[in-house]
Amino acid sequence: MAEASYWSDPVLSVSPVGVEEDLRALFGQSTTLFASTAGPAHVLTAANAAFFSAIGGEERARTGEPIGVLMPELAEQGFIALLDRVYRTGRPYTGRDARVLLGTGKETREAFFDFTYEPRRDEAGNTVGVRMIGTEVTQVKHAQRLAAEHRALLEQIARQAPLDDVLEGMAKAIEDLSPGVLVSVLLADADGRTLRHGTGPSLPDFYNRAIDGITTGDGVGSCGTAAHRREPVVVADIAHHPYWDDFRALAAQAGLAACWSTPILARSGALLGTFAMYHRTPRTPQDADLALAKLFASTAALAIERHHAEQARLHAEARERAARDDLAFLLEASTALGADLDYVHTLRRLADLCVPTLAPLSAVDIVEAGRIRRVATAASSEDEKRLLRGHSPGHDAADEAVARVLASGVTEVARRPAEPDTGDGLHTTGYVCTPLLDRGRPFGVLTLLGTGDHVFDGHTVALTEELARRAASAALNARQFTQRVALARDLQAGLLLTDLPAVPGADLAAHYHPAGEGLEIGGDFYDVFPLDDGTWAVMLGDVCGRGALAATTTALVRHTARAAAPLLSDPGDVVRAVNRALLNRHASLDTGFVTLVYGHLTPTDDGLTIDLVRAGHPLPLHLDRHGHAHPVDAPGTLLGIGDDPRVSTRRLHLHPGESLVLYTDGITEARDADGSLFGESRLAGLLAEQPPGLAAAALLDAVTETVHAFAGHRDMDDDQAAIVLTAATATAAGP
Repeated sequence: MAEASYWSDPVLSVSPVGVEEDLRALFGQSTTLFASTAGPAHVLTAANAAFFSAIGGEERARTGEPIGVLMPELAEQGFIALLDRVYRTGRPYTGRDARVLLGTGKETREAFFDFTYEPRRDEAGNTVGVRMIGTEVTQVKHAQRLAAEHRALLEQIARQAPLDDVLEGMAKAIEDLSPGVLVSVLLADADGRTLRHGTGPSLPDFYNRAIDGITTGDGVGSCGTAAHRREPVVVADIAHHPYWDDFRALAAQAGLAACWSTPILARSGALLGTFAMYHRTPRTPQDADLALAKLFASTAALAIERHHAEQARLHAEARERAARDDLAFLLEASTALGADLDYVHTLRRLADLCVPTLAPLSAVDIVEAGRIRRVATAASSEDEKRLLRGHSPGHDAADEAVARVLASGVTEVARRPAEPDTGDGLHTTGYVCTPLLDRGRPFGVLTLLGTGDHVFDGHTVALTEELARRAASAALNARQFTQRVALARDLQAGLLLTDLPAVPGADLAAHYHPAGEGLEIGGDFYDVFPLDDGTWAVMLGDVCGRGALAATTTALVRHTARAAAPLLSDPGDVVRAVNRALLNRHASLDTGFVTLVYGHLTPTDDGLTIDLVRAGHPLPLHLDRHGHAHPVDAPGTLLGIGDDPRVSTRRLHLHPGESLVLYTDGITEARDADGSLFGESRLAGLLAEQPPGLAAAALLDAVTETVHAFAGHRDMDDDQAAIVLTAATATAAGP
């Protein structure tokens, strides 16, 4: 068998010498593949070095054998048949990007060629062999595949595909492009001190688990060192390199012999991870290997940075949503806490708001008369709520969390039961005790209890403290409001009659309704009291303004009238005395003018005689026996604004069954939804519509209910007061 001929074999030419010399000159040292065969067996007669290098190197560098013997793998791929056809027909054949598997077994190599088979002819023109000219385009094909894989990865990154998918796809692409390579990507923690598993699809699972969490540092394998130095680290032989002293046995178990690691760096220079290429045999990288590692390390950096940016965006959105949810919760809670101006109800609502948003169980304890009292509990079930109510904390328990928080005014958090587990079924696992403060001093404690796996994190504690702050303010406002309402009611009760007296021959009914929620003392008032001569005094008035100052004026008017009436028989003189008292009051107590209707009531055999004075007040209405309502005009000016109120006395007689209706302007100035006033004429018409002989209370109820319905059952803007005096029938009057 002949040795390989590299264009120096003199027994080569069976074609014209000039052509062969030209081919020798053209392809002798070229990277273009050239070979020549002879006869139908396609015996290789000559080839250049590039041809032998492409088909397997020194082991196949020989001539004098048929191509099918030298390269048996070509037969089953159809290339020998192509040689047969060219030799038989004398027509050349050209192939583009032809895929050829060279070698057998583990040594098989995939390659791509552009080639031409053309017939070799003798001087007579007969085909005596085949000439093969080709160019290996494997690197071009690999570059195209590399570009395609790289483009696909970039598209994945642009679509924000999951990082795990991108890294695994990248690893598999490199392993396909570089047979024998095993790829691993480790991801750096935020502090850059620890590397976590990113991907390693072809590495053993035990190996991936073992290196997950390795620290960065000089001499910590290839990856730990590359991460520490921020530069590529090449270990061509793991078995003999000191960087792998601590991992050599692990690498041997995984069948790894070489590892080239490249740090993955962000644009800022921060460490993102490492990109490693392992081999099962010792190997030093070529320039192409290093370029490939650099390219995909930068691609991995892009994917990781995009992932970090996306995670940061998602976390920011989550924080924003959480902040919005917290704000919405607090706003809704504030609305709910302020909806009821009742101290205890507010604290009960606080406990309800906490379950289940903040905790499975909640309770509120307050200090009353030096003792701790549980005023509210909330739970998901009635049984738990009942059990929680039974856990009333003791004031003298030194280790009791509620007592400690009341003493310190500082929130206490613990992951242990707030109270000893006595087998009662609550099984608490942690608690938050937050003080309810009044100007810095605790007056109560909000306690949240965890059960099962519930954990109180910092966010929950902060939200609980803010809720407690708002609840404390709402509860204190409610308590203050309740106290002020009670005070206002007590004062108002002192300014009004508890019960109307029984006046002989008369049926009396009175109505009083303050404007708003009763927080302030109203300015309307009425009074009925006896005189020494058997007559009765009756009055109804309206003080300008509201509140405590109005109350002082009301008291002044009532007490002045009660003091002057026994001494002055003329109602007009009593009203003038009231006016002088108003003018003589201290300037700080001046609340403005007063309107008043005052009269002396005398029972007679046939009804009631009334001597009436009106001082700037709405006209009383006389409902006669025929069902007609007449205004009673008695000229008179406002009190408290001048020395002479210019009042006059009007005498009026009520026959049995007839009524006199006294009222304040809160009745006639009530407005409907359109803003229209109820008015005097509507009131007069309402009275005229009532059946004759109606009792005073029933007549007054008809008026107040109609006015209330007219106003749409809304709170009135002004106080309302009214008195109905009805002359009793002879039977009703008694002997």
